Amino acid sequence: MPTTTVLDRVEDTVRRRGTDLVELSHAIHAEPELAFAEHRSCAKTQALVAERGFEITAAAGGLGTAFRADFGSGPLTVGVCAEYDALPGIGHACGHNIIAAAAVGTALALADVADELGLTVALIGTPAEEFGGGKVLLLGAGVFDDLAAAVMVHPGPVDIAAARSLTLSAVRVDYCGREAHASASPYLGVNAADAATVAQVAIGLLRQQLAPGQQVHGIVSDGGQAANVIPGHTELRYTMRAAEASSLADLEAKVRDCFLAGAIATGCDYSVEYTEPTYDPLKPDPWLADTVRAEMVRLGRIPVDTEFEARYPLGSTDMGNITQVLPGIHPMVAVDAGGASLHQPEFTTAAAGPSADSAVVDGAIMLARTVVHLAEAPDERDRVLVARDQRAAS
Repeated sequence: MPTTTVLDRVEDTVRRRGTDLVELSHAIHAEPELAFAEHRSCAKTQALVAERGFEITAAAGGLGTAFRADFGSGPLTVGVCAEYDALPGIGHACGHNIIAAAAVGTALALADVADELGLTVALIGTPAEEFGGGKVLLLGAGVFDDLAAAVMVHPGPVDIAAARSLTLSAVRVDYCGREAHASASPYLGVNAADAATVAQVAIGLLRQQLAPGQQVHGIVSDGGQAANVIPGHTELRYTMRAAEASSLADLEAKVRDCFLAGAIATGCDYSVEYTEPTYDPLKPDPWLADTVRAEMVRLGRIPVDTEFEARYPLGSTDMGNITQVLPGIHPMVAVDAGGASLHQPEFTTAAAGPSADSAVVDGAIMLARTVVHLAEAPDERDRVLVARDQRAAS
């Protein structure tokens, strides 16, 4: 009879707990909650690891819907990130219910082998990825300081081992004018809606000159209250993205001039305020990414090639900030959504379907086995531990 390895055992644990993990995914999906208000989702994500004996730190980093759950006492501390916030209007169209359930499965599997691997597993509940930069705030609060590596898995339309992302900044723009009757005395008004329109037209024209990798998109979040009143206030929400920090800074300056144009053209006062921390681009650890790729193939998945990974960054994530500081990975696990992609209503439906359930189990297996490979590879284990010690000393 073949000898059962640690790799086999963590996979067996995930498969044995598969029903529990899928139920968790569906429970989070059924009650979508927005950034910093994920109270039910946060509690659900903790429940299974609490039963297993993890030590729970509630409100980690001072965030009410964050937590950290630790198991083991080994020197190699690896964080497993769980996301569980949803999108306004379309719920879990980014599949964060899948992320949370796969993270819990990874943590449960690693807990079963923590002592023999000299491992401490830290399941970290990270709120507000869609808006708010929860991981950036937790990083600043020291929640990641003792980690040697951090891992997570995200659903998507295809399997990607070394997923890349864009750096991102987000702003709120307020225009303040003066109300007036739109028919009887429009000349007494200062039209804040016109200011928003001028700014949006300017941004639309700017797009022709955007550098490769630069993106800008936004909404009018307040455009006035009545058609027969000259709007005295409007609000825009805009997001800017780029491949790297210097390109983002260049884009921000140009877009800010577009906002200024709206104010100058109409005589409105205006203000621009950043609404969340800057998201850094993902920097996947090459060794961990190669290991995940091999695990994907072993599970019968077909990850995209490395050229595609490098050329087509996918959105933005606050996990990028983590990978800029310590070794980490953020692979994508494929969910069949009938041709739909993230942030579409069809993906919301698919995120609680059979393909998503398979992604929960496969995602947990590939992450757990990757951490086992790390723990059992002396050179790589030493590499991440030395890097952690160097960060602590700096």
